[in-house]
Amino acid sequence: MGEVIRFISRSERERTRLIQEARAIYDSIFPPADPAAEGQDKPTIGRTFIGRDGGNVS
Repeated sequence: MGEVIRFISRSERERTRLIQEARAIYDSIFPPADPAAEGQDKPTIGRTFIGRDGGNVS
């Protein structure tokens, strides 16, 4: 009995639909950055890899 029904105008529904469509297009062009995967495929500047031989080149 305590239900509240909110009227949403046609223009508001259309505005919401257009925003969702624009976000989907934007995300397809510029995918959101995944912070967990950011450093995995890019080399880190300033770090040196030392192999099993301790880094000896001779």
